[in-house]
Amino acid sequence: MDFTLSKEHLLFRQMVREFVENEIKPIMQEIDEEERFPREVWEKLGPAGLLGIQYPKKYGGQGGDYLAYVMAIEEISKYCASITSGIAAHSSLCCWPIYQFGTEEQKMRFLPELLSGKAWGAMGLTEPGAGSDAAMQQTKAYLDGDHYVVNGRKCFITNAGEAKYYTTVVMTDKSKGNKGMSILVIPADAPGFSIGKHEKKMGIRASATADLIFDNCIVPKENLIGKEGDGFKMIMQTLDIGRIGVGAVGLGIAEGAWEETLKYVGQRKQFGKTIGSFQNTQFEMADMKTRIDSAQLIIYRAACTKDAGLPFGLYACMGKYYGATIGSDVTRRCVQLFGGYGYMREYHVERMMRDAKIVEIYEGTSEVQKMVIAGHLKVGK
Repeated sequence: MDFTLSKEHLLFRQMVREFVENEIKPIMQEIDEEERFPREVWEKLGPAGLLGIQYPKKYGGQGGDYLAYVMAIEEISKYCASITSGIAAHSSLCCWPIYQFGTEEQKMRFLPELLSGKAWGAMGLTEPGAGSDAAMQQTKAYLDGDHYVVNGRKCFITNAGEAKYYTTVVMTDKSKGNKGMSILVIPADAPGFSIGKHEKKMGIRASATADLIFDNCIVPKENLIGKEGDGFKMIMQTLDIGRIGVGAVGLGIAEGAWEETLKYVGQRKQFGKTIGSFQNTQFEMADMKTRIDSAQLIIYRAACTKDAGLPFGLYACMGKYYGATIGSDVTRRCVQLFGGYGYMREYHVERMMRDAKIVEIYEGTSEVQKMVIAGHLKVGK
């Protein structure tokens, strides 16, 4: 069993770090304060190869693997989880169903634009009454000649208002329950489609989050992904894929907070010596680093298992659950070590603590992850 990274992965990590240093670190505090979607960064993500890492070059991707994708999410999340939340929604939730279940014509029509960064993507899944219970979809679509007519509303959608394409879950046959769910790719300029109010959030404030509104929205029938009725099955597989990246968001936040705290405890003095010299601080730092490395191993395992073509769903759920858990736990403890300064916006750890909380909620709450993990383990069966 080899835990060392290849030369290619190490070089890739260094490239991502340089991108972060040059393009993200200078504005990360500003965009949080202003709650501003950083289009100037997003316009560089595609040319930098960071929006199609794990997809074939044939479709505009980089021909990389999921381990490289996870590493990129991890590195960027050390400084700005708002951006990686958007990347994950674009790359996993929007692009993957098209790549995995779409026809060759659909792949060639949508993916080159999306994976190159010429267009950005999102997924329309969550509804006011369909959060953890994804099967309770109310957005309906019916076929009318050469197009579908869509009516309904989605909420809490990442990249809403910025994306050009929305991979959207709809009910094409309500009578069949989750076997009546389908997926449509809905373009932003579709007649009858609009964006609702933008949400004011506790964390990831530089990501775009809003409602999608469908009022007799017209979508060409050739934008149906897979078959009618296969939507639930496809979305469950998509969420498995997405969890690998989302776990890495929590991991990266925790790493970033720990690194900031390591610098601080070596400089901050109380009672005549640095607080890093106190045993309590040392024990806290040691424990947090052990948990961070444990999360990294689980998440990297999920990515490598996916890359090997083996069943990875259990590890993806574990990675998402534990990445989210240590993200919140580590940032909270780091704020405590900063004391009163940790509560001030002058330091980054308070933003990291706010950003970390969402990882326990979006793309399947931590409670849902534990349900799925228990299901994989056949607990009680």
